[in-house]
Amino acid sequence: EVQLVESGGGLVQPGGSLRLSCATSGFTFGNYAMSWVRQAPGKGPEWVSFINSGGGSTYYVDSVKGRFTISRDNAKNTLYLQMNSLKPEDTAVYYCARFVGGWAHDYWGQGTQVTVSS
Repeated sequence: EVQLVESGGGLVQPGGSLRLSCATSGFTFGNYAMSWVRQAPGKGPEWVSFINSGGGSTYYVDSVKGRFTISRDNAKNTLYLQMNSLKPEDTAVYYCARFVGGWAHDYWGQGTQVTVSS
């Protein structure tokens, strides 16, 4: 059974940092590209970042470039998102998702809440 479990969310002040983790199981993690997607209250899902299977290629939505860093540890079957200089507009539920091509994702985690507020 494929499982993706996010952790690391929480309440942080503007300018602060958080590191999200996505622990995976049930598939060969190193064979798949992965994404982080977020959904803010009252809005639709927004793709945030992508990393290829080997970790050598990464992409970001413009609003997080220079502040967020996606990475992965294929030996630990875990995906990460380091978030620095957080802004209130980063408040959302963050999901990790397995990428299967054509910007399609077939498995998603349950999400972790990130709230940026003073």
